[in-house]
Amino acid sequence: MTQIAFSRPVSAQRLLLGCGVVAGPSYVTVAMAQALTREGFDLARHPWSYLANGDLGWIQTANFVLTGLATIAAAVGLRHALAPGRAARWAPILVGVFGASMIGAAIFPADPAMGFPAGTPEGPGAVTLSGTLHMAVGGVGFLCMAAACHVVASRQAREGSRGRALHSRVTGTLFLGSFAGIAAGGGAAWTNLMFVAGIVAVWAWLSLVSLDLSREAA
Repeated sequence: MTQIAFSRPVSAQRLLLGCGVVAGPSYVTVAMAQALTREGFDLARHPWSYLANGDLGWIQTANFVLTGLATIAAAVGLRHALAPGRAARWAPILVGVFGASMIGAAIFPADPAMGFPAGTPEGPGAVTLSGTLHMAVGGVGFLCMAAACHVVASRQAREGSRGRALHSRVTGTLFLGSFAGIAAGGGAAWTNLMFVAGIVAVWAWLSLVSLDLSREAA
C-alpha cells in the first residue's frame, strides 16, 4: 500500500513535466510548418504571431492556446520537482506566466502587416488595441521566461552543474536579446531570424530542464 501511495504523485509529476518536454517541439513544428507553406509568409520578415491572421489563422491560435496550457502544466510540475530549494518558488511562477501570456497572445492576435496575410498592404499597417495587447502580454511573458532561465541557472550552479547553468544563462540572455531586437528592429531580417533562434532556444531549454527533472523523479 505504501508503494502504491508513493507512486501516484510521482507519476502525476512526471506527466506534468512531460508537458514541458513536448510543449516546445510541438509549438515549433506547427509554427514552422505554417511558415514554410502559407502563401506570402517570409521567415525573414514576419514573426510567427502573424500566422494567427487570415483564413488559416485558427491553426496558430490553437497552437498558442494548447502550448500555453502545456507550459502552465509544466510549471506545476516544476513546482513539485524543484521543491525544496533554490528556484522552487520563482521558476514555476515565471514559467507559468509565460504560458499564460501565450493564451493571451491567442486572445489578442497581432495586427496584419508587412504584406501578410496575402493581400495585406506592405508596411507596418494600423495598430489596433488587439495588436497592442498582443505585444504587451507577449513582452511580459518573454521577460518572465528569460528570468526563469537565470533563476534555474542559479540553482544548477549551486548544485555543481556548471554546464547546465551556463546553458540556462546563455538561453535566457539570447531570448531576452532576441525580443529586444525584434521590438526595436523595425522589421529588419536579422532581428526576425534572431527572434526565431531565441524562440527555438528557449523551448529547447524548457524541454531539457523538464526531461532532466522527470528523470530525477523516476
